[in-house]
Amino acid sequence: MDYNAQSTVARSQQSVIQTNKLLRNTYSLLAMTLVFSAMTAGLSMAFNLPHPGLLITLVGYFGLLFLTHKLQNSVWGIASVFALTGFMGLTLGPIVNMYLGLPNGGQIVMQALGGTGIIFFALSAYAVKSQKDFSFMGGFLFVGILVAFLAGLAAVFFEMPGLSLAVSAMFVLLMAGLILYETSQIVNGGETNYIMATVTLYVSIYNLFMSLLHLLGAFAGDD
Repeated sequence: MDYNAQSTVARSQQSVIQTNKLLRNTYSLLAMTLVFSAMTAGLSMAFNLPHPGLLITLVGYFGLLFLTHKLQNSVWGIASVFALTGFMGLTLGPIVNMYLGLPNGGQIVMQALGGTGIIFFALSAYAVKSQKDFSFMGGFLFVGILVAFLAGLAAVFFEMPGLSLAVSAMFVLLMAGLILYETSQIVNGGETNYIMATVTLYVSIYNLFMSLLHLLGAFAGDD
């Protein structure tokens, strides 16, 4: 084997090692943040805390997201991720409590949770095993999420339940696409920072769960 071939093999092996490390770090941090978020949601539910409202939620989310982005290459980035996911857990608790207060609320919550888990693991496994490049979805996902976000705000301010359901359906599809996209980015070298990868996957899971919860509640006649 000549020198160039040896160099190519060495680079390939190094790339595989780096990808595996990135995947391991991302899913380890994601698991910890999901547990922490569930804990803060549980505390919020136990103390029956009120929802902070749309404005505080958006300011807190985007503020902590910006902070995490700025700190992504330092150890403080990890603390910022936990602050972000913990805060989102606090906002989730009152919503889950509301559904649990319905006659079949426990079933709705469990179905949404199970559906979220199945979709996430199935799409993640497919992206990792197939190693297909889904980077072409980036522009579509960015525009789609922006449109869905603005439509969601309109549904809230103008009290349009039909539009709100349509937005939830859009978010289910968009978050599924985002899981494929981000996992593909990790596998194919498009994403090299496990902190930002964790945030993207966490946000996908959070929005997917919220959207399924809304849709299942509506179809059950409880929305």
